[in-house]
Amino acid sequence: MAGVVMMTAVAIAGFAIAIYAAWLFHDLPDGNEIVDYRPPTSTRVFAWDGTLIGEFAKERRVFIPYNRIPDRLGKAFLAAEDRNFFNHSGVDVGGLSRAMMKNVVNFVQGRRLEGGSTITQQVAKNVLLTNERTLGRKLKEFILARRLETSLSKEQILELYLNDIYLGYRSNGIGTAAYNYFGKSVDQLTLAEMAYLAALPKGPNQYHPTRYKERAIERRNWILGEMAKVGWVTPAEAEAAMKEDLVVQAAPQRAKYRDADFFVAEVESRAKNLFGDDIYSSGYYLKTTLDPKLQTAARIALMDGLELYDRRHGWRGAWGNIPLTEGWQDDAVQAENHLPERKRAPFERPDWQIAIVERASGAIRLAESTTNENRGQIRGADVAWTAGNLKAGDLVYVSRDATGTYHLHQVPAVNGALVAVDPWTGRVVAMVGGYSYSLSKFNRATQAKRQPGSAIKPFIYATALEADFTPASIVMDSPITFRGANGESWSPKNYSRTYYGPQTLRKGLELSRNAMTVRLADKVGMKTVAAKVVQYGAVDKMEPYLSNALGSTETTPYQLTAAYSAFVNGGRRIKPHLIEMVQDYQGKVIYRADQRNCPNACKRAFDGTESPRLTPDGQPVMDPIVAYQINSYLQGVVQRGTAVKAQVLGRPVGGKTGTTNEYRSAWFVGFTPDLVVGVFVGYDDNRSLGDSETGGSSALPIFVDFMMSANKNKPVKEFRKPKDAVFVSIRGHEEAFRPGTEPKPVERVPGEVDGPKPYNEVWRDGLTGQPADEVPVQKQPTEQPKKKKYVDEIEEEVLY
Repeated sequence: MAGVVMMTAVAIAGFAIAIYAAWLFHDLPDGNEIVDYRPPTSTRVFAWDGTLIGEFAKERRVFIPYNRIPDRLGKAFLAAEDRNFFNHSGVDVGGLSRAMMKNVVNFVQGRRLEGGSTITQQVAKNVLLTNERTLGRKLKEFILARRLETSLSKEQILELYLNDIYLGYRSNGIGTAAYNYFGKSVDQLTLAEMAYLAALPKGPNQYHPTRYKERAIERRNWILGEMAKVGWVTPAEAEAAMKEDLVVQAAPQRAKYRDADFFVAEVESRAKNLFGDDIYSSGYYLKTTLDPKLQTAARIALMDGLELYDRRHGWRGAWGNIPLTEGWQDDAVQAENHLPERKRAPFERPDWQIAIVERASGAIRLAESTTNENRGQIRGADVAWTAGNLKAGDLVYVSRDATGTYHLHQVPAVNGALVAVDPWTGRVVAMVGGYSYSLSKFNRATQAKRQPGSAIKPFIYATALEADFTPASIVMDSPITFRGANGESWSPKNYSRTYYGPQTLRKGLELSRNAMTVRLADKVGMKTVAAKVVQYGAVDKMEPYLSNALGSTETTPYQLTAAYSAFVNGGRRIKPHLIEMVQDYQGKVIYRADQRNCPNACKRAFDGTESPRLTPDGQPVMDPIVAYQINSYLQGVVQRGTAVKAQVLGRPVGGKTGTTNEYRSAWFVGFTPDLVVGVFVGYDDNRSLGDSETGGSSALPIFVDFMMSANKNKPVKEFRKPKDAVFVSIRGHEEAFRPGTEPKPVERVPGEVDGPKPYNEVWRDGLTGQPADEVPVQKQPTEQPKKKKYVDEIEEEVLY
């Protein structure tokens, strides 16, 4: 009877175990599933020259193929985690037994129990299972480890492990850990640094490099000793590595280069449109168009220019005020933390310090000091700038120059953007979307639509030149009134309220005459003008209203700057782009911005013959001679017009200023033969910049500062002239004409008497008097405009 009961119990127990096993393993993954598994990896973003400028990832991980993993780095992890990895078949029975014996002691002493898992088991757990600490999970781990050993090679398993393991410091895998901890790639790590990374799988927080530095070094040195025991390094190498200090970066960094935050954010948005959420997990290599040197110059020029504008408009007061008592430093930090983000010291100005004013004369104390002195004196010019509005207890930002003098700063309320484009390829080599990305993520280069004012005029004149006008045409610069069907009237006015009578198109654009521009647009026809300006790419849409000829249709700095490229590259509309090429993790090109087809000759080996000729980038939208005509006019804007300050660059340069009604927006878009640069300055709420804050005074200086850096040590180049143009001197200027449109010599009629003649006889191809389709014009004032004494007194244009 007892035997029956025992057999029944055994049967029941066996049945129960069978049921448990069936339940436990019913959803057990097949080891073959991991053959094609690849852990989520970061998309890394690089500048044109290979500088790392950003990463896109949900888990920060850089995948390192096995053949690129340094042998000693792999051996360090084997010494720490699984010395017999290449000898066992997934489960190390001896290692498991040793771990169980140690756990008896660990349990008694209250320490964390060891799992005794091999690297294969850890891969099975990390990739296919959960982290639950149960007997069932451990059994699954054993079975899957054996399956993995039959599905993958040892090298593949180790590759997965080293790329998937979490190592703290926001690092998944050795590639990211090497960069986050030490700012290096894996092949640049020292033996000591490799051993430290191998110490981290046991517990990244437990061996934190600063909080538990001694413990971390002790674990690192133990691993070095284990490597020496098995002959993976020599005792001398291990001993030398043990003497090294453990020095890591203060915090993980996405990239050491931080001047391109606006650019990287825009790249992320565009990459997501191309590839969706795959950019956060597929490990793409993304090459951008950015030139880091130009980007840094652009960031500095824009920040300096906005600060200079802000300084012209006075001191707005301290950002806080607290009692100067013991512990005021903590109170100052708290006060800054409660400031709106846009008013805090920008990350991009690391030299700015918090200071408290002791006396109205400018004596200050520093919240933190890198020198032995914690007191200073604000320079006299800055004290005068505050107009007596400094008082004791004021919290301010200061910076110390090389002479030990302290400069006073305030965060500008104004903002702006700068875009630099290669006019031949459309590569955006620099883009800054605001004063500081740390204070505002809004990208004014691509997202802020504003009226461009007179910066749109070159496209109006280009439309006229593509119609029936030539550089010899004459247009009246005089008051004019347009009356609508309902009786309302509109009278565009020149900024200076002066009018110069009949003028060439060159003078109209160089001096930015509003009345001439509107007359020109009206003669050509605003429907034609609007269609052409859209075709040129300056705006997305333009209504056929004459006021739009003066720049009342909104556009972005990014779009307008790219459109100006046509004046440099011979009339081609290029597509501005930030992403040059994208490769997948295997190196296969999956996106390329350059869509031109190369003939078969591109694939042949060099044989000394001429290289294959590719068609230029972009779509022809403008006659090449017309493009050069506008280019020449815009060079005149710098030589004689509203942008004479740019002459300091000492090289061929053209451009156009723009200012809108009530001085709400200031623009300058300029170019050299290799670069087109657009600058916009304005408040985010579109309020006035202040009287006389024109494109020439607010935006142009930023352009000049940037171009001084961009062209440093570069040879002077001339603009390309169209080969088939006919060049004729008109009023002292060499002008390019399309063949057949150049002025013809007027033969003298026998018996004709010399003397004054009407304009419409002297300038036979010009526009004078009253066009048949135009309403009556106001008479020109009898008072003649005063001549300018200096070229730089030419006043800026404003849209009316």
